Amino acid sequence: MEKSSPRMTGGTREAPVNSSPAVASNAEGEEIEVLESTDVLPVAQEDQWKSLFDKYDPENSGFISTERFRDLLATHGSELDPHKLEVLLALADGNADGKICYQDFVNLMSNKRSNSFRRAILQGSRQLKGCSLRDEAGLGLSQRLVRHVAYETLPREVDRKWYFDSYTYCPPPWLILAITIAEVAVFMYYGFQLDRLVLQVSSPSFLKSPLPYHPQLRAQAWRYLTYIFMHTGIEHLSLNMAMQLLVGVPLEMVHGALRIGLVYVCGVLAGSLAVSVTDMTAPVVGSSGGVYALVSAHLANVVMNWSGMKCQFKLFRMAMALVCMSVEFGRAVWLRFYPPAFPPCPNPSFVAHLGGVMVGLTLGVVVLQNYEQRLQEQSLFWIFFCVYTLFVLCAVFWNIFAYSLLDVRLPPPP
Repeated sequence: MEKSSPRMTGGTREAPVNSSPAVASNAEGEEIEVLESTDVLPVAQEDQWKSLFDKYDPENSGFISTERFRDLLATHGSELDPHKLEVLLALADGNADGKICYQDFVNLMSNKRSNSFRRAILQGSRQLKGCSLRDEAGLGLSQRLVRHVAYETLPREVDRKWYFDSYTYCPPPWLILAITIAEVAVFMYYGFQLDRLVLQVSSPSFLKSPLPYHPQLRAQAWRYLTYIFMHTGIEHLSLNMAMQLLVGVPLEMVHGALRIGLVYVCGVLAGSLAVSVTDMTAPVVGSSGGVYALVSAHLANVVMNWSGMKCQFKLFRMAMALVCMSVEFGRAVWLRFYPPAFPPCPNPSFVAHLGGVMVGLTLGVVVLQNYEQRLQEQSLFWIFFCVYTLFVLCAVFWNIFAYSLLDVRLPPPP
């Protein structure tokens, strides 16, 4: 972002230009949208932050000292949420070069953290002042829920406070709830149609649905995703639904539907493709691919940030999550090798669980560890995404050519 006076960028002084940066804000004091230091800020009717910056930069140097920045926060701090004010003060104290340039000033006052923002906080010379978010009293029910979710999913106090001040329940965590409701609705529909709720897979009409993946019908591409809406029985649905809601909803509240949906869908697709490559004659049903992607990513994030995670009874709860995953996976393995009700078609495969776990331990961990950071700026995200894309392409070619080249004997279509 340019300023009317010269400034330093990457060690090189740029020529002055006439354009003025600005940040759009409204009269109600809502949170201001900001961009990273490489973005162009939209022009506003009133250049609020430029006027403030010029006031504290009478020499037109393009920088203000951290001391002046702290004075500015002391004067205008009432416009910010108290937790965000703590973070900005900590950043001012942790700034190594003792000065803040204009674009950093705009980004900080606009409440949008960048990678450099986080590094400065983590490397600051002092800890955040003020009490822990857990110690705050007088909170309403909705605020206590948001605080609980923050401690369940975020390992750093600065992130928990930032999330607590920013979350508004708009939009609500709709994605995981919508998927779960759809799964229950489909299960109940086929439960009445097949006249059974336990081990629906033993019904001769179970695989005749247009939803489950079947190797003879692998050309119907939608089945690689829609198989999540079919379950082998109420025992299968119950375990998946419990893990999906208990882990997926809090994660969506923190990271948003887009990121959590990305991890979930990638796990679902990886699960069906993994079955088509490694267990070529078996069908696939159940949402375990997506569920295991979310749960394994969350558990890995907890382990990697063990000292920072402050959720209650974390060891016991992690053990219970692993038990639930093991029980569900063991049930799937047992069912796969149990004599099928209608040979030669085997029972549904368990390999989708493993495909979901691999997605969770790669893409999922990167997503959960970069709260409010841009994924497209994370090199590790692109590495894992490219590996995942390569796997998908190889699996597609495998499905097109390998079955005929290997002369695989497939069960008859349902």
